[in-house]
Amino acid sequence: MTYKTIVIGYTPKAKERAAAIESTANERAQEGWELMTFSVTNSAKAILVFRVPNAAQQGEPVPVETCDEKS
Repeated sequence: MTYKTIVIGYTPKAKERAAAIESTANERAQEGWELMTFSVTNSAKAILVFRVPNAAQQGEPVPVETCDEKS
């Protein structure tokens, strides 16, 4: 089983952070990724942990990502 983390940048307002988490989760779900959990940091960022599909487990590179969504 392979996991991937994505960091959502500084979003101090809860509604904006929730929208960014939802948007990222929905985008990755279309690729077959499953959101396992997330954590919000003291610096108003969020760390999302996904379980990646089997294709990525078989050696296909998974790019490093940081999502800095600000609305």
